[in-house]
Amino acid sequence: MEYRIVHKDAFRIIGFRKRISLQFDGENPQIDGLMERLTPSVRLELEALGTEEPHGILSISTAFEDRVREGSLLDQYVGVAAAAACSSPGFDLLDVPAYDWAVFSAAGRYPEALQQAWADIYAVWLPESGYDLAEGPEMLRNLDEDTSLPLFRSEIWIPVCRKAL
Repeated sequence: MEYRIVHKDAFRIIGFRKRISLQFDGENPQIDGLMERLTPSVRLELEALGTEEPHGILSISTAFEDRVREGSLLDQYVGVAAAAACSSPGFDLLDVPAYDWAVFSAAGRYPEALQQAWADIYAVWLPESGYDLAEGPEMLRNLDEDTSLPLFRSEIWIPVCRKAL
């Protein structure tokens, strides 16, 4: 799997939050309400606040009841990464501490290729990588807007720490 390790200091997610249930296959309709809140003017406002990497509109999953059990609950955010001190009225905020992040590239038919990448990260990469999953949010950055592209591209960011010896 193609990946890189990136260290990020603390930052903040600014956007919208919703408690949803984990779904492994297909598009999760529970996220539609979040995406509908991204009107063109709101998107512009958020993008102006998004000063940190990963840039652009992100999907963030956190506060997992159980990361590997379908149907378990989690908090889903759609928003941007901003400086830790940044805030804006009307948006939900998520403070993210400093972490090392494993950043994976995914390309292919949406959402199948993306979901396969998530499965491979958990089933193949994590056990063999020398890293453990850290207790933090997982982030998705879509590099393309048109999900019908045959090679739809995304980045998956997961917080990691070196395995203890």
